[in-house]
Amino acid sequence: MTSEFICIVCPNSCRLMVAENGGKFTVAGNECPRGEKHGIHEYQNPTRMLTTTVAIAGGTLPRLPVISAEEIPKIRIKRCLEVLYKMKLSAPVHCGDIIVKNICDTGVDVVASRSMKRKEE
Repeated sequence: MTSEFICIVCPNSCRLMVAENGGKFTVAGNECPRGEKHGIHEYQNPTRMLTTTVAIAGGTLPRLPVISAEEIPKIRIKRCLEVLYKMKLSAPVHCGDIIVKNICDTGVDVVASRSMKRKEE
């Protein structure tokens, strides 16, 4: 089976063709060794950083930006977003605070990517 990916490791954006045959991989189209590693990883287990916002009550803004502490499996992104979109935090929150520990059993925490003070009324 062969799959095509665009490499995002460096600015070259190589078109990678990844093929698997009996558990061995061949990668074509990469201009650097990092592209080969990226292509195999994308083929076996694609992962992404998750960045979004969560509703926050009493803050200076209505939503708080959050980010996953590490990449999570791409297949679980939608479920993680569903969990985060249902949440409503309360201000104040500090940058780096854990918003969700081990989101959707990925082993990855979601943290605040900025601080949010309580709105002065």
